[in-house]
Amino acid sequence: MKRTIKKAILGKKIGMTSFFTEDGAAIPITIVECGPCPVVSIKTDEKDGYNAIQIGFQDIEERKLSKPLRGLFEKNNIAFKKYLKEFRNTEKEYKIGDIITVEDFEINDKVRVSGISKGKGFQGVVKRHHFSGVGMQSHGQHDRERHPGSIGGSSNPSKVFKGVRMAGQMGNKRVTIRNIEVVEVIADKNLILFKGSLPGAPNSLLEIVKV
Repeated sequence: MKRTIKKAILGKKIGMTSFFTEDGAAIPITIVECGPCPVVSIKTDEKDGYNAIQIGFQDIEERKLSKPLRGLFEKNNIAFKKYLKEFRNTEKEYKIGDIITVEDFEINDKVRVSGISKGKGFQGVVKRHHFSGVGMQSHGQHDRERHPGSIGGSSNPSKVFKGVRMAGQMGNKRVTIRNIEVVEVIADKNLILFKGSLPGAPNSLLEIVKV
C-alpha cells in the first residue's frame, strides 16, 4: 500500500538547546534550518513509471556541479542547489518552480526525520553492542576483558553464522526517527524546532516528512 506524503522538506541540522514551554517546563530541542526548497522536477507515471517530486536545497557554485545537473537547473530556471531529493506520492499537486518553506509545517505536527548518523569508526563489541566483556582477570584472561569471547561451534556446525555481533564499523548509517513533534516554527529565519534529538552531526542534511 502506497502511503501519501502530506508535507516534505529538506533541512540542515544546526544543533540542540533547551526550550521552555508555556507552563515553564524545559525540554530538549533540535534546531533545523529548513528550505526554502524549490521543486526542480516532477516524475509522472506516464513518463517515469512513478509519481514524485524532486526538490533542491542549499545554494552551491555552478563549478561544483556536473554538466547534466547544471543543465537541469538551467532548463527550469532554478538556482543551483547542492542537494536533490525525491519524495514519492505527495498529496499536494506541485509544479516546477514551486517553493516549499517552513510555513507548510505547524506546531504539534508529528513528522518522520531521516539522516546519516555520526560515524564512530571501528569499534569493539563492548562499545558497539554493549557486551560486558568475558569476565574477571583470571583463567588466562588478564588482558582480554573487552574481547567478545567464543563466536562459533567446534566440530558442529564448524562455522560462524551470519549476523553474529562482532567488532566493526559503528554509526555512519541512515537513521529514521518517527513521531518527532514540531515545537516551534520561525518562518522569518527558516527554522523549525523539533522535540528531542535527531540523527547526524551539525550541518548534516535531514529529510523531514509528514505522512
